[in-house]
Amino acid sequence: MLPRSPVGRIGAYPLGEGRYRFSVWAPLVERVELKLTSPVRRLIPLTQDEQGYWQGEVEGIPPGPVDYLYRLHTAAGVVERPDPASRCQPYGVHGPSRVVDPHFDWQDQGWKGIPLSQWILYELHVGTFTPEGTFAAIIPRLPQLVELGVNVLELMPVAQFPGERNWGYDGVYPYAVQTSYGGAAGLKALVNACHQQGLAVVLDVVYNHLGPEGNYLGDFGPYFADKYRTPWGKAMNFDGPYSDGVREFFLQNAEYWLEEFHLDGLRLDAVHAIYDFSAYPFLQELAERVDALEARTGWPRVLVAESDLNDVRLITPRKQGGYGLDAQWCDDFHHSVHTLLTGEKTGYYQDFGQLEHLAKAYRESYVYSGQYSRYRLRRHGNSAVSRPGSQFVICIQNHDQVGNRMLGERLSQLTSFAGLKLAAAALLLAPMLPLLFMGEEYGEVAPFLYFISHGDPNLVKAVRQGRRREFSAFAWQGEPPDPQAEETFLRSKLNWELKEAGHHQVLWKWYQTLIRLRKTQPALQHLEREGVEVELFSGSGLALHRRQGSQSLLALFNFSPDQPATYTDWRGSWEKLLDSHEAQWLGPGSSLPAKSQGDPVEVPPYGVVVYSQNR
Repeated sequence: MLPRSPVGRIGAYPLGEGRYRFSVWAPLVERVELKLTSPVRRLIPLTQDEQGYWQGEVEGIPPGPVDYLYRLHTAAGVVERPDPASRCQPYGVHGPSRVVDPHFDWQDQGWKGIPLSQWILYELHVGTFTPEGTFAAIIPRLPQLVELGVNVLELMPVAQFPGERNWGYDGVYPYAVQTSYGGAAGLKALVNACHQQGLAVVLDVVYNHLGPEGNYLGDFGPYFADKYRTPWGKAMNFDGPYSDGVREFFLQNAEYWLEEFHLDGLRLDAVHAIYDFSAYPFLQELAERVDALEARTGWPRVLVAESDLNDVRLITPRKQGGYGLDAQWCDDFHHSVHTLLTGEKTGYYQDFGQLEHLAKAYRESYVYSGQYSRYRLRRHGNSAVSRPGSQFVICIQNHDQVGNRMLGERLSQLTSFAGLKLAAAALLLAPMLPLLFMGEEYGEVAPFLYFISHGDPNLVKAVRQGRRREFSAFAWQGEPPDPQAEETFLRSKLNWELKEAGHHQVLWKWYQTLIRLRKTQPALQHLEREGVEVELFSGSGLALHRRQGSQSLLALFNFSPDQPATYTDWRGSWEKLLDSHEAQWLGPGSSLPAKSQGDPVEVPPYGVVVYSQNR
């Protein structure tokens, strides 16, 4: 571990009694002045230190919102820009920054987090989760999530983006909380309420690129790398000249979210697009900084990586040569279930579609662990069999897998009700960490579409063209909804009233029952590899064995939509816990025995049944 940089806190913050401190990294700028625009108008020269940070303290500022810009003097001229580490952008991405008082009346002093192995995540987008689209509007919905049984709220990115509607991955101020959602105070109130109700909170952060509109970091210094490029724009400079300042910017950002906002963890977006070939990788340094924060605060914080690499080094402990991140998203599980239920074989789905793929996902998490990928036209991945299931977050739907479809269809539009029950059971009985996507639990029918509200017409045109190119790999027909249109955003809002009646209500109770099983059955709480066995049977059947201590649990899945699958490999006496074909789950009625003494069991099409055995 390298010694921590002696850099102080970047950004602007109050010192009390009308005093404020300002600090910004701009190593190549000739001169930097602070321009106060409210509540007084003043121009204050800043002093540069040896590491390129321009700093200064200002006194005598009267009460009221303190708004400011930085005035940068370069060989090319003079420009005025918002603070790259702005905590608030009340006038949008192009306007002045505002100082935010970090104080908040926290009421979660007894909170100590939830062990990672017990996580059941619920991903949501703040703008579409409720009609109001704010942090405050989420709080009254929390009791319903607690009743459902999830225990971790995962928020899509909330860093300030252009306009008032966006997925969040176009954020350009990584420290500023989106004002239309409720700003910093609104996010803290949400986290505070979650902790009081026993819910942990994880925030999705983007460290691989910044959005295109309002992105002024390049005016301050070499934040971006000339030698790398991501699919979404310039890559961040994590390993080139002056990269120490860039790394510090994002390291402090992670500490800021976790410490000031009491967050339980961060989901790191697309870490495969964090290009870093240094001897001390940024992701490793980040994990070490978060470990140090844990030691200071006394409760665990979790880093979850999203990666397209199937590279187990991300989550391998540092003592064993890895980066030491806590967990990662694992798309292979999603692709395995999705292709079995929908039959889709275009794009990256061409690498999946066999029942053995799902079996391997249960056994090893990565389906592709070094074998040839037809989609990638090369070998892909390495083995994750040495790591426990508690390091892998899996799903049957998420913002990417729904929203990056041309029409944003959820699984409820792609398979039958029986298929939805089967998929939910495949997820929640899995020996990994399940993630639900908002509305999935009751079969939401509204699409989740891609939406923006950029102010630059040329940029809007480029986004429209880019989306069309992305969809070409999947051979989808028709015209994608206009991402700039407000209607596209409004169509993506949840219809909460659906969960109160009919098959939507039954599906919600099915999810609730599966989650309760997961929390109460010892075999489902054990996520180590040695407690898992998988076998295929009768062509379309998959048997998932879970064991812990004296308990064994057997889940029988049939992925055929029209043919039964007969299971015969019984050992001993078993008691039925759950059966998707029973009338209470809107099934046609079940003939499966409440207790099995070894006789063959015929699992109906798209059926799932769970048996338990105690020795």
